[in-house]
Amino acid sequence: MTLPQTPKIDLPAVEMLLRLGTTTLVGALIGLNRELRHKAAGLRTQALVALGCATATLVMAGLGSAGGTPDVNAVSRVVQGVLTGVGFLGGGAIVRGSNDAHIQGLTTAASIWISATLGVACGVGFWGLALAVMALALCVLHGGVWVERWVHRRQDVG
Repeated sequence: MTLPQTPKIDLPAVEMLLRLGTTTLVGALIGLNRELRHKAAGLRTQALVALGCATATLVMAGLGSAGGTPDVNAVSRVVQGVLTGVGFLGGGAIVRGSNDAHIQGLTTAASIWISATLGVACGVGFWGLALAVMALALCVLHGGVWVERWVHRRQDVG
């Protein structure tokens, strides 16, 4: 009896480890920002979301290229499914206050989704894109707090 051949990802081990390591790092940095602000979905959650997305992307890229060339449609379907599923994870971070006027967790939900997209970018090897998006996301997460405070102070004065 012959066992079916296991598909292999046509990437050197170093390249695969770099993709997975980078996605874990960029997800962790987004999570660290949330952790330092005592928000839900901190360092470990964001890192694992990004790593899981990169893993799913690498697996589908490997399965899709078993015939020699990557099946972009197969990878696209996985990315769509992953991002939809992560949307549900982010939805769990959103909490509505007792008066229905105050909603918490939207930024955390958005940061979870960004971590997922970073995982996909790293999974397909788009290093520059992943690093640029991470930098921009951290600017928004960190700098946005200052802008929001300034706007609220201006509203209170006027």
